[in-house]
Amino acid sequence: MRVLDRIDAVRKELDTARSRGQTVGLVPTMGALHAGHRSLIERSAAECDVTVVTVFVNPLQFGPSEDLASYPRDLAEDVALAAEAGADLVFAPPADEMFPAGPPPTTVTVAGLTEGLEGATRPGHFAGVATVVAKLFAIAGPCRAYFGEKDYQQLLVVRRLAADLSFPVDVVGCPTVREPDGLALSSRNAYLSADERRAATVLYRALQAGAEGGSMAEVVAAEPLARLDYAAVCDPETLAPLDGVLAHPARLLIAAWIGRTRLIDNLGVEPA
Repeated sequence: MRVLDRIDAVRKELDTARSRGQTVGLVPTMGALHAGHRSLIERSAAECDVTVVTVFVNPLQFGPSEDLASYPRDLAEDVALAAEAGADLVFAPPADEMFPAGPPPTTVTVAGLTEGLEGATRPGHFAGVATVVAKLFAIAGPCRAYFGEKDYQQLLVVRRLAADLSFPVDVVGCPTVREPDGLALSSRNAYLSADERRAATVLYRALQAGAEGGSMAEVVAAEPLARLDYAAVCDPETLAPLDGVLAHPARLLIAAWIGRTRLIDNLGVEPA
């Protein structure tokens, strides 16, 4: 497996692979790879001839008070995990390779899907996501791109972006990977203390309660170390609010602060 840090070099590698009749899988990440990322890489490696993992902490999707400076970074560990999972290339560009002049004046905005939930709490976040994903799609060329359902709203945004801008990319959603106690794997779990880690299971417990018709908010309120940001029942395609979960397919989405760490999770629900 090779590690590349220049756009032209990655384009050359992937264009060469396609010229040989090989298929390309793309796994965009911000590093701090864990078993959830591993599952994406393994699926790409199983379905595609060449898998490239991108490792780039995208500054465009962090707000002024968010954790860009402290976001976990360990390229050596990321490269080792990617290699073990079956990746062929790691693309780990420095910020000045992706954005030579700093934040670009050209950005990508996906209306509608981005206006509630994470979009309401983190203004500008999805414009940052959409802009860097569009750039990665343009660099990678025709491929299958693998994203986790844990960031469900992001997955829908990326699918809409690819469809509306006619990128030759098949966006593949992959199931959330969880710890045995239900906590969704996330790079930000590393911020949790031992007590906070135990408390963090409240997100999944709340989703389970919501799937059974109970109150997600009440479950979170009962956990002293948790503070609810939002708990919503939404249409799984449009994210429009739904009144209930029993009569329609739905997606339950939740965000909560556990101490100083903000976590998100979601769960699909089918009619009884």
